[in-house]
Amino acid sequence: MDSYPQDFPYGILDVAELLHLQRRRPGPNSIYTDCPFCGDQRGKMNLNYVKNVWRCNYCGEQGGMLSLYARLNHISNSEANREIREALRIENTAHSSRRDLNFTESTGDSDSGLPAPAAVPENSTGQAGMALEEIPQSPRASIQEIHQTFSMLFGMLTLRTPHRLHLRSAKRGLSDKQIDTLGFKSTPPPFLCRSLTDRLIQQGCTVQGVPGFYLDEGGRWTVKFFRRTSGILIPAVGIDGLIRGAQILLDTPMKDKNDPPDKAGTKYIWLSSSNRNRGVTSGSPVHFIGNPCSRTIYITEGLLKADIAHMLMDRSFVAVAGANNVQQLDSMFAALAQNGTELIVEANDIDKFSNNMTSRGASKIYLMAKRHGMDCRPLTWNPNYKGIDDWQLALRKKEKQEKETPKISFRQNYLLGRCSFESIDSCIEAWRTEPENGTSLAEYLGLSEAEYEEYVRNGAGALKTLLESQRRCWQFRIYQLDFDGERKTIPFAFMGIDALYKANYTQPPAAEYRLMCEDTLICPVDRSEAQVLEQIFSRYNGELPEGYHGRSLAPSDVVELHEQGKRSYFYRDKENFVPVNFSPFFVKPMKEITKSLPEGD
Repeated sequence: MDSYPQDFPYGILDVAELLHLQRRRPGPNSIYTDCPFCGDQRGKMNLNYVKNVWRCNYCGEQGGMLSLYARLNHISNSEANREIREALRIENTAHSSRRDLNFTESTGDSDSGLPAPAAVPENSTGQAGMALEEIPQSPRASIQEIHQTFSMLFGMLTLRTPHRLHLRSAKRGLSDKQIDTLGFKSTPPPFLCRSLTDRLIQQGCTVQGVPGFYLDEGGRWTVKFFRRTSGILIPAVGIDGLIRGAQILLDTPMKDKNDPPDKAGTKYIWLSSSNRNRGVTSGSPVHFIGNPCSRTIYITEGLLKADIAHMLMDRSFVAVAGANNVQQLDSMFAALAQNGTELIVEANDIDKFSNNMTSRGASKIYLMAKRHGMDCRPLTWNPNYKGIDDWQLALRKKEKQEKETPKISFRQNYLLGRCSFESIDSCIEAWRTEPENGTSLAEYLGLSEAEYEEYVRNGAGALKTLLESQRRCWQFRIYQLDFDGERKTIPFAFMGIDALYKANYTQPPAAEYRLMCEDTLICPVDRSEAQVLEQIFSRYNGELPEGYHGRSLAPSDVVELHEQGKRSYFYRDKENFVPVNFSPFFVKPMKEITKSLPEGD
């Protein structure tokens, strides 16, 4: 837990004020607010202003004041510190004396009820004896000037081989032509920052007021690239095709020293100079790629995600930097509506079903689209994949694998219940008409020597009896979390069993589930329970059987196996199935669910 009672010139109450947290009541050395993580509005989150730590007594989320700001804004703790200082007008390198954080119920004159941050006098001194002065910022350059400077800068840079290989990898799935079209570059080494900036100025570019540029200690203009922020530079482009800013996909994710080892670090940061002399903030611009006059526009989170999805789907995309960071979409939607866009497709990551913040961001998109006279629909996909780009890449991979997969024999198909026995006749006819390849009929059908001999001696009926003895029938049911068209979240939705336990459930809450399927499965007799479950998973993942109206099997789903009067229940974990207790009496009954996905242009 990251508490900083002595080292920071602000406290957690200042952070709460900046985040507009709704205060409910005071406590000893603390206040209680609504929780922005789980959405609870009963004042369950405690802010301790002595230790500068917080904890929600409902969802269990906790941490220090920097992590509170950082997690809600999807940035690193160090970036959070810089933004907080900027918002409070605190010099980044100086330490001020601690403010009086004593709190009474009557204190405060802000809308949230939290005490307003104390103003820092222009010439006051802190513990270190340093003057606390506001860092002077440059007025933002015009859109045309920012575009010219970034265009020229990108033209001076190259894309290093490791970065190109990463973008071409199965994880990203881009071709060399697509990479070049999208304009990705590698960040330059720090020692080139001044010379690059000098070249831009010499070529008539404006650098003052352009995000990332600032005056260094020697009074020279430079650009803010560091070794620890090296990575792939991604241009953020407006609907007019002009570059508004840039993001960096970091080579090494940023982690706070107090973060647990298993916590993922920050992967993306904006190129910004807001904490530098004569610098300017990135502004977190909205990114657009595609046809600005498309009838249908997709909205997702993440610039790179939108670029990849556009290349895979040939659809127009708008990308925001974070799922809840949608304020700037308003002007974008106004322009799209004027251009003739009729449908907005909300395609945020699948955690919108488990994360209240992400869900609220999706709801804001819906309301904003309606306000501008456009329809809005959510896009759902196989929940085994987090983002729309992951899903599309998986579809492409599966298509490629199917082309390369060897043909399955008649025997295999029959033992798996994929064909009737009568189909053996068409298989034999296909063998007769195929070009000579030296394959015997027994090999072609997948029959053993004994099975083929039985077929030749005693006919098809004898072979059918023999094969029938080698397979068995399992009854099964599939239960899935029921959202029923509502914009609600379930904290463990599409997540592994650890998330279920973290949400304080000892078993899947049956009342949150709906029966989606009741069917039988034929498989070889020697298959174990685990193999049967994986066969069910394979059958109900990706291309779904006709007449099935549920989702693809995914984490948080429950499968019931029923054989010889025994019922067993299994929770789909991230990679396998885990036995659980389950109470099917409380589940919602099966119903016809009509799912309609938006069509493209």
